[in-house]
Amino acid sequence: MVVRSAFWQTTCTVIHRAGTGDDAECFVVDSPVLPDELDALPMVLAQAGWEVTGLLCTHGDWDHLLGPAAFPGATLGCAETTAARLRAEPGAAQRELRDFDEEHYVERPRPLSLGHVDPIGVPGHVGIGDAELDLLPTAGHTADGMAIWVPWARVLACGDYLSPVEIPWLSETGGRDAYLATLELLRPYVEQADFVVPGHGTPLDGRRALAILREDVEYLRALPDGDATLPLARRTKAQRKIHAENLERTRTR
Repeated sequence: MVVRSAFWQTTCTVIHRAGTGDDAECFVVDSPVLPDELDALPMVLAQAGWEVTGLLCTHGDWDHLLGPAAFPGATLGCAETTAARLRAEPGAAQRELRDFDEEHYVERPRPLSLGHVDPIGVPGHVGIGDAELDLLPTAGHTADGMAIWVPWARVLACGDYLSPVEIPWLSETGGRDAYLATLELLRPYVEQADFVVPGHGTPLDGRRALAILREDVEYLRALPDGDATLPLARRTKAQRKIHAENLERTRTR
């Protein structure tokens, strides 16, 4: 099940798997952004008859860390690189969320608390019901993170990669070469996926996701020389601003 926020089209992926007997597990990956979306999430899962086992996040950007606001007390699982980032930047996600709320007049019932954070070795696996999720290391957008492959459903939840609405975005800790390496790591999973869920934008069938991967590789390879052309469907004002940031960062490193 995929929930898409009205803000930034941030996606939240819910993965459910039956176990032996009556046992079943359910993980919530990433999060929507707005308070009413977070409030609705537990009700949606209750209607489906799914009980949350735990939370996962693809990386440490604040808009992917709001799961604990919907499910207080649930453990937040993340890549060891993301756990290290959260330890090195205590309170950063909370401050960025507060800045966002102040800018957009958003009221929340309580400050964000991440609760217990569980570092997970990546590459690796996480058990769910009678199966496992495959965890793949991602870097390039940020220095931390992971993508999640759901083998029985042939679904890839890839965080802030392969977005139909956002070009590759090199953050202060990201990098072009690492981003390209991540795309090549994800390629064989995209080629066999029925659906790919990017961190921002609508879920994609495998063919469309593979086309976006090719566009992103072409963009990044051209980036250092300033000849990179934005993909046709991603030439908005916001994406041109991201492109300018990418150029600045590749030229100063």
